[in-house]
Amino acid sequence: MKAKLSAICHYLEDGLIERSVAVRLSLLSALSGENLLLLGPPGTAKSELARKLHQVFSEVNYFERLLTRFSVPEELFGPLSIKALEDDRYQRLTKNYLPEASIAFIDEVFKANSAILNALLTLLNEREFDNGVERIQTPLISVIAASNELPEDETLDALYDRFLLRYQLDVVSDDGFNALLDLDTNTALEPPALLNMAELDQLQDNALSIKLTDDARQLILALRDYVKQQGIYISDRRWRKIIKLLKVAAHSNQQSEVTQWDCALILHCCWQLPEQLNNLQQWFIQQLALDYSADVQRFNKVLNVWQTKLSDNQNNKIHQKNAQGQKLYRDDKNQLTTRKESVTLAERDNEVLYLAPGKQEDRTNNGKGYTLQELEQQFFDDSMKQTHIDGKWMDLRNYVNNTQNRLVHKIQFEPITEAVVYDDDYINNSVQQLQNIKTDVMALHQHCTEKDETLTQLLSSHLWLDKAIFLSSLDNLKNNIAQLQDINLQINDCIEGFHALTLKQNTAVPNTSNI
Repeated sequence: MKAKLSAICHYLEDGLIERSVAVRLSLLSALSGENLLLLGPPGTAKSELARKLHQVFSEVNYFERLLTRFSVPEELFGPLSIKALEDDRYQRLTKNYLPEASIAFIDEVFKANSAILNALLTLLNEREFDNGVERIQTPLISVIAASNELPEDETLDALYDRFLLRYQLDVVSDDGFNALLDLDTNTALEPPALLNMAELDQLQDNALSIKLTDDARQLILALRDYVKQQGIYISDRRWRKIIKLLKVAAHSNQQSEVTQWDCALILHCCWQLPEQLNNLQQWFIQQLALDYSADVQRFNKVLNVWQTKLSDNQNNKIHQKNAQGQKLYRDDKNQLTTRKESVTLAERDNEVLYLAPGKQEDRTNNGKGYTLQELEQQFFDDSMKQTHIDGKWMDLRNYVNNTQNRLVHKIQFEPITEAVVYDDDYINNSVQQLQNIKTDVMALHQHCTEKDETLTQLLSSHLWLDKAIFLSSLDNLKNNIAQLQDINLQINDCIEGFHALTLKQNTAVPNTSNI
């Protein structure tokens, strides 16, 4: 049966650009004996979808009608029988009208007035029609209704509730429009093997034995609480119909149980306003726990701590000392010394250089200093050879005689260091902790990979699931997998780094007793 239904879906989708979800929901609603409401602007293939659905059933009647606010019951249910009226009987001639149709399409269904509404409600729910004093069973399989807008009149709430499945259509996207331009109606597919009523009855009977998995049951219970919190009312009757729909979907997909994945179909059954669907989808994806970004972020933070620790260990040095405990340096002539720098008086062309007097931002003149002549010309008066410093007058002679006012050059000497010695216990303990983190990372990587493979295989083979709901989850899974792979490689680098921590030490310290 699944292969047959797959061929039917392929046929229904042919020529209907970007209508895959609506097509499959229409077929599933028919298989379940339920009704589908399509919301969307005119010209979005709503009626075409219904006509094609009728074509995949053998020996069934099709009925189609556009309602207006002036529509009368005769348009849907047939004219009154004049002959019956002559016999004082109120009876309609229903042949070729809705009461004798198996597949029906009602456009602008919410234009139904009170004269039509009561009979339509009974027919949609119980599949029965009151023809005069007689209530007859109708052959109705499914009604596909269409509307440009949701009902605003509360009297239509009951009619709105009769459509278990709801789907919002829009005009095709830019990519879809290109495909629409190239659409060739002359190459349409031939109808596949048709479904008959016996197959439909057997499918629904067999579906009754399908059970819910524990995960699916828990998800549905959680969803019931969530929609209550969101102010969305779902009647007990509607929940029963939803469960039947899930069982039919699972059985027709050759499953022995209804899984949590199948519960994605409920999203098309429980929204009252289209804008509620996005929140419902986000909630559903969260319940499936398909996003492991928080775990990946936690592993990244742990990795950063270990990378910092390794870097500190690798750069951790001890300053070598001589026998007297003095720190050692290497001077600019590559000689060992206990001095950490050399200080020399600066000169330019054999002339002594000075600092600028006072509180200048840069007394060094960008390191060039000032000759005596430059100092005198720029900072001391011509007659007295004095300048004002810290509230006092100072003459040029006293200024230059003070060695603190001389420009000096400082050369910092390179410290003689050796790497810190780490014992085997420290290194082995660090490596073991990293190995434990690596094990956890690879376990999550395996879990994400299995989820990705399961979801990918499921979406490629499942007859009914809306793939768009899961696309972001697939992207997240693949991103999580890639990040975990990178974290694993970095952990390996850390492990190698700890193994390579130097155990060398300069045991032959140079004899510096004479320094």
